[in-house]
Amino acid sequence: MEITQVTHEFKPIFDETSRVLMLGTMPSPKSREVGFYYGHPRNRFWKVVSAVCGEPYPETKEEKIAFALRNHIAVWDVLASCEIRGAEDGSIRNPVPNDMYVILKHADIQAVFATGAKAAQLYKRHCYPKTGIPAVCLPSTSPANCRTSYEELCEAYRAILPYIKKDKTMK
Repeated sequence: MEITQVTHEFKPIFDETSRVLMLGTMPSPKSREVGFYYGHPRNRFWKVVSAVCGEPYPETKEEKIAFALRNHIAVWDVLASCEIRGAEDGSIRNPVPNDMYVILKHADIQAVFATGAKAAQLYKRHCYPKTGIPAVCLPSTSPANCRTSYEELCEAYRAILPYIKKDKTMK
């Protein structure tokens, strides 16, 4: 598979009540095909985050947006464009970051979480110097990360709970 230039085309999910910003690297080919974040059927992001929040799995794009907003979760990606081979984060060249202030100037973001090591690395290099908000690196929910079990992902992603469930008892 050859390296291609990819431009991010999804709007970020957020509103003024968003407290947590969850950042991937760049939408995968499958996500771009279906037109939404974490769109590969084997990507575990929505399954893990809904389980952590104690809610049923949101199946449609509309249900996922409503779920994220109801739980004060903003979803976006670090990059606005890059050259990449398929979904291989390790092949990324010429990254151009998204402007995090698209979200930060409107939402009460209290923590940033990167959904994988490459997203964390790119955020640290390109976004952190401007935002001053460090990102917590969570394990990737990608099907390529088969080393991390569903249970381990859920445990790691519980780190978002103190920010989104301030008025509720943690489960």
